Amino acid sequence: MTGKYITFLFFFLSVICFGQNYKAVDTADYVQRKSFLTTFNNNNDAFIRKVRSDYSGKGGAQLARIYKEFGADFEKQVKNKDFIFKSEFDASIKSLIARLRKNNTKVPQDLKILIARDNTPNAYCLADGTFVINMGLYNWLANEEQIAAVISHELGHKIDGHSFKAFVAIIEQNEVDKITLQNIKTTTEARSQSLNQKAFDIFKNRVYKKGAERRLHEMQADSLGYTIFKSGDFKKGDFVNALQRLQDFDTISPNQLKMETYKKFFDLPKQAFNDKWMKKEDFSLYNYNFYKEKLSKDSLASHPEMDKRIERLKKIFPELKTAVEPGTPSEAYLALKKTARMEILPNYFHSEDYGLGIYTCLQFLQDGEEEPYYKGWLGRCFAKIYEARKNYNLNRYLDRVEPKGQSESYQQFLNFMWNLSLDEVKNIADYYQPHAPIKES
Repeated sequence: MTGKYITFLFFFLSVICFGQNYKAVDTADYVQRKSFLTTFNNNNDAFIRKVRSDYSGKGGAQLARIYKEFGADFEKQVKNKDFIFKSEFDASIKSLIARLRKNNTKVPQDLKILIARDNTPNAYCLADGTFVINMGLYNWLANEEQIAAVISHELGHKIDGHSFKAFVAIIEQNEVDKITLQNIKTTTEARSQSLNQKAFDIFKNRVYKKGAERRLHEMQADSLGYTIFKSGDFKKGDFVNALQRLQDFDTISPNQLKMETYKKFFDLPKQAFNDKWMKKEDFSLYNYNFYKEKLSKDSLASHPEMDKRIERLKKIFPELKTAVEPGTPSEAYLALKKTARMEILPNYFHSEDYGLGIYTCLQFLQDGEEEPYYKGWLGRCFAKIYEARKNYNLNRYLDRVEPKGQSESYQQFLNFMWNLSLDEVKNIADYYQPHAPIKES
């Protein structure tokens, strides 16, 4: 949760201050959710029957079980209101898909749109044609052309059936591994270190193979996706621009939370700021790379490095060699971008990422954005942290410090949060609760 989730929050276009008048996205969509689930379950059941018909024996049974379990899990997400229906996002995406479909007969006709309450810039397409777009894409990408580029890439995965092929490959590899491991057990005399090393070699080779297959699928989806994209009369260079923006999501470090920010918002009338809250743990003696060094980082990457993907696209499609500026976003897109930004905190709250919500609130407050709005969310999140601390389950909602996988700023924040006592957390929650008068810090 801690890395990519916090990376993209700090580089958006500035927005007009309208928080006090902002109306949250409506999630009172029981009728739409019920209708969607009826169609989804029927389609998933039909797909499972087809799998059992096309793949006999144990392999078919395993595939059927995978899709049945996935269907049940996805149904829970829908019932949990992890998606929104019939929103302004929905209409915009349908319009983009219509443009992509106009000159592309391969684009499925039965696509159904879901907008996920997820702040990461991602999208995916399910076996039944359900297309999921994360709200976070609108925070990260510059215009609707880049949204269309991501949709085109995912359509490439859908048309080539990559997810299904991956499941088949996993099942087939499982059978090979079982036979290989059994042979090791029956033929190896020195069963201690030698056996362990051979087992690890099997695991390593299997992971590398999966990584290579996924990288191939990503590059195939890039090529097919661009073919779909350019025939939809979009600005061709924005396909590459979208990939470069997603590369930034993987690589840019977040802004630093300043000490002054902590002192400004946590030096309260009834609770003075305490420098001890900022004390850090010493992790210098821990070796977090003990196992990681055994595996090649490049081989394990499921997505090829973005520059290699871009280089390959430019080699196949020479018109992409010339860099172009991103197209100007429409007013409609900027409105969606504003909505997505204002939904960042409601989305984190919905997913129970309360610690991350507090960190994000402080970033926005540090930049002077929508103080009443974000102070209110600061209070809500601290109230949930208080409940969790009181019930001894804080680990569910607040990360522990992991020096090898977190920015220094986020580590400092986590130390601050874990250093607070129960009463101190409650005092902060009470001060910033939205029902209480909001005072200037």
